[in-house]
Amino acid sequence: MVALFLAPLVWILTRTFFQSFATSLHHGLLATQSFGCFAAGMILFTILFLVVPRDALMLPYVFGHELTHALWVKIFGGKVADSFHVSLEGGHVLSDRVNTWIALAPYFFPIYSLLVVTLYGAGSLVADLGAYRWILFLLLGFTLAFHLVFTCLLIVKGQPDLHYGGTFFSLVVIYLINLLIITGLLLATGREITPRSFWGDFVTNTIDFSEFVRALAGWIADWIANFRSGLGTS
Repeated sequence: MVALFLAPLVWILTRTFFQSFATSLHHGLLATQSFGCFAAGMILFTILFLVVPRDALMLPYVFGHELTHALWVKIFGGKVADSFHVSLEGGHVLSDRVNTWIALAPYFFPIYSLLVVTLYGAGSLVADLGAYRWILFLLLGFTLAFHLVFTCLLIVKGQPDLHYGGTFFSLVVIYLINLLIITGLLLATGREITPRSFWGDFVTNTIDFSEFVRALAGWIADWIANFRSGLGTS
C-alpha cells in the first residue's frame, strides 16, 4: 500500500528529472567540465565492466554491500559481529537487528561514492582542491556506475533483502532514492537548472498529474454510470 502511494511521486519526479536533464542539455550540459568528467567516469567503468572478469569486480561490490549493511545497523543503534563473510558467491553480516532500511541500504546507498565525497571534503578542509574538482566528478561517475550496474544485476538475480519489506515496495524505494541521488548530481553539474527551477517544474508536473487523475476518475465514474444504466434498461 505504501508503494502504491509512492508510485505517483516516482512518476512525477521521473518526469521532472528528464525535463530538467533535457533543459540542461539544451543549455550546454555536455560542454561543462563537471558533467564531462562524470560521464567519462561512467564510460570508464563500462569499459572496465566489459573487459575485466566479473569475479574481479564482484568481490569489492560484495564487500561494500556487506559493509553498508553493517553501517546502517550502527546507524539504527544495533550491534554487528566483529567480522562478516565476503566471497564471490555472496556474503552476510551478523547483527542484532534488521529493518527495511538496513535490508535495502546497499541498493540505494552508494558507499564508494560517499567515500570519495568524504575524502574530498576532508581534503578541502586542509587544502584548496578546486583544481582537482574534475577528479572528484570522474570518481563519482565511476563509483556511481559501479553501484547502479551491480544493483541492477543483483535485483535481476533475485535477492532475499528485497523480500523483507515486500518486493514491490523495495523496488519503489530503491528506484526513488537512487533517482534522488542522480537528481542531486544533475543540480550540481547542470546548466540553467537550480533547486528553485526544479521545484517549479515538480509543482507543475504534480498539478498536471492531479488533473489527469481527476479526469480519469471522472471518465471511470461516467463509464460505471452508463454501464449501470445499460443494465437497468436491459
